[in-house]
Amino acid sequence: MPRSVAPWEIKRQLLVKAEGETNSRYGCKPEERPAKDYIRFGVINLDKPAGPTSHEVAAWTKRILKIQNVGHGGTLEA
Repeated sequence: MPRSVAPWEIKRQLLVKAEGETNSRYGCKPEERPAKDYIRFGVINLDKPAGPTSHEVAAWTKRILKIQNVGHGGTLEA
């Protein structure tokens, strides 16, 4: 029976199908994206502490980031 190879022992290579440029009218590279865009269009992964409710944490986030719309997916309770 052949020996199984551990994932970290497998030699990997990056396959590039095509090189291309992105028109700046349609966005930018993630490393060049301003923080304002991450807040406007992004997701914040928040580790909510025990104690405050999900509603309270969402309200604090709105106030701290000075944005209109904040929501959460499901419950944030443990």
